Amino acid sequence: MIFLRSLLFNLYLVALTSVLGIGGFAIRWFAPHRALAYAQFWAGLLLAGLRRICGIYPVVSGAEHLPPQGAALLASQHQSAYDTLVWLTLLPRPTYVMKRELVKIPLFGPLTPLAGMILVDRGAGAGALRNLLRDTARAVAEGRQIVIFPEGTRTLPGERRALQPGVAAMAAQARLPVIPVATDSGLRWGRRAFRRVPGPIHLVICPPLQAGLKREILLAEIQKAWDEAPLPRCG
Repeated sequence: MIFLRSLLFNLYLVALTSVLGIGGFAIRWFAPHRALAYAQFWAGLLLAGLRRICGIYPVVSGAEHLPPQGAALLASQHQSAYDTLVWLTLLPRPTYVMKRELVKIPLFGPLTPLAGMILVDRGAGAGALRNLLRDTARAVAEGRQIVIFPEGTRTLPGERRALQPGVAAMAAQARLPVIPVATDSGLRWGRRAFRRVPGPIHLVICPPLQAGLKREILLAEIQKAWDEAPLPRCG
């Protein structure tokens, strides 16, 4: 049954993304200011399909740690493609820190810069950091909620990986507290996995970390918050 439901969801994902991706041409040409809302609409339909077809749904705790409005900086664990979708439905004006090469994804890729995403060229050396800080300042000025995945890539549940220092540079630029977010999304939608396992995906929004922490301390505190987050310890 899980296999059939996963197959049906994958077909739904491809069909929905193809149809809305084609519709995205109109957004790019005539209403680029609507790109974020269009992406949020797509993510909402996709996650609604995931809930209905596969029985996977979010359980969010700690929402009181998010500011009621305006700019914020979230440092989230990254276990699944789910993590790159869910914040489009939970935050009013999210912007992800993402690899620039994702712009090359057909149909939806070209919408990412129009939606205000922060694109990082990992091969640009010092220029990449300058661009990251410039775009961070822009996102803060626009009152956006920035989501960054300090692990740099998807990890397995329970796996630990050295955190990338970009989040510390962004925190210093933005002068914002960092809000760690722990998740167990990999238990339901694994990295490169076909199967989607029914059940809740927990998102624990941890208390904000003090602004102005030194890089080494900030990275250690993010990891500590993730480790101590009250996630269920079973699938």
